[in-house]
Amino acid sequence: MRIAIVNWSRRRAGGVETYLSSIIPELLQYGHSVGFMYEIDEPANRERIKLSHDSPSWCVSTQGLDQALAKLRDWQPDLIYTHLLLGDPELEVRILEIAPAVLFGHTYYPGMCISGTKTFRNPTVTPCTRRFGWQCLLHYYPHRCGGLSPVTMLKLYGRQSKRFKLLSKYRAIITHSHHMRFEYIKHGIKPERVHEIPYYIQSKNAKALIGPQPATCAPQDESPLSVQTPSVKEEDLPAWRLLFLGRMELLKGGLVFLDSLPQVADYLDRPLHIILAGDGNDRKSWERKAKRLEASHRKIKIQFAGWTHSAQIDSLLTSCDLLVVPSLWPEPFGQVGPEAGHYGVPAAAFAVGGISNWLTNGINGHLAPGDPATSTGLAGAIIECLRDPAHYARLRQGSIELARRFDLSEHLRALLPILKDAARREQ
Repeated sequence: MRIAIVNWSRRRAGGVETYLSSIIPELLQYGHSVGFMYEIDEPANRERIKLSHDSPSWCVSTQGLDQALAKLRDWQPDLIYTHLLLGDPELEVRILEIAPAVLFGHTYYPGMCISGTKTFRNPTVTPCTRRFGWQCLLHYYPHRCGGLSPVTMLKLYGRQSKRFKLLSKYRAIITHSHHMRFEYIKHGIKPERVHEIPYYIQSKNAKALIGPQPATCAPQDESPLSVQTPSVKEEDLPAWRLLFLGRMELLKGGLVFLDSLPQVADYLDRPLHIILAGDGNDRKSWERKAKRLEASHRKIKIQFAGWTHSAQIDSLLTSCDLLVVPSLWPEPFGQVGPEAGHYGVPAAAFAVGGISNWLTNGINGHLAPGDPATSTGLAGAIIECLRDPAHYARLRQGSIELARRFDLSEHLRALLPILKDAARREQ
């Protein structure tokens, strides 16, 4: 088949582009031809997704919409494989006229939320369970679903309304979590056209399953936040190394994570070394909170690592003890979790969105209640992961075993029949 992949960027800007970087060589290996259409060639400081020497690409921002679409049409694709589009819906309208199409629903774009976050921010941050429609306009300001500009609100609503109508034109919609499949069905897509398939997470070499031992263990039938552990000599204990990896913004929950640390340190009676890797609009407020915590809690040390490249991420995951995913919004999937699992790193996270597709409570980590999401709840999940050495060792083993489920061969085995079936011209 000739498969035209369509995405907002050809740069490795996030999880969607990481997925495409892995899947394109496999499609070529299976004998398919691949073209790539993208809205913009940004961010300039990120690596480009590699194509074969004979794979054409078309950039809408440099070639212009009409010319790029003309070149795509001349290439005569058998199938359009759409991913994340963020610009003018006219591109999506017109590519759907060229060939049969399949959408991979990585996020709440297209057409399921004005802001794309599916989250109320006021009075507290909580996942939104509403179906997209004009009534969302009534909630946008009271619940602070997005910014404060009415012009932006109406522009985004108009864009998502157009995209919502386009969902029915896809021959199939693919998702990577139970949560996202439910969202599409809730929004009127027939269940037989929405496919949840195993996601692909690039495998890593897991580190040896010999973890640091906590100083004390609370009885297993008692709450981790209500039991006082005996004191031990702090100098005899290595620090627990906790890692956050992602964008630094409100809905990623960094401030809630920081708020949880005193409870964790006090209960475990052990030093904590926290690494926050990433960047974003809220980094400065996170840094201020971190300085106050360090000043008032001598057991807590916090390091900001900034944006990290692949080799740096490998190093961080190799050396950490626990991944913390404090996302407050309903993550469509959260691939950082199984990525860490390949290293034998368990996770603590809020039970929101698609997180439960890869985090099984007590098997490869622990879940905290997500509605509402609280620092106390997150502290409890972190403590449950770390307080008992035997349980922690089982979590490490479980994280490797569960990560192996997100295998490329299983992904392709589910994906390719859907693409081939959709490419048939008959409705």
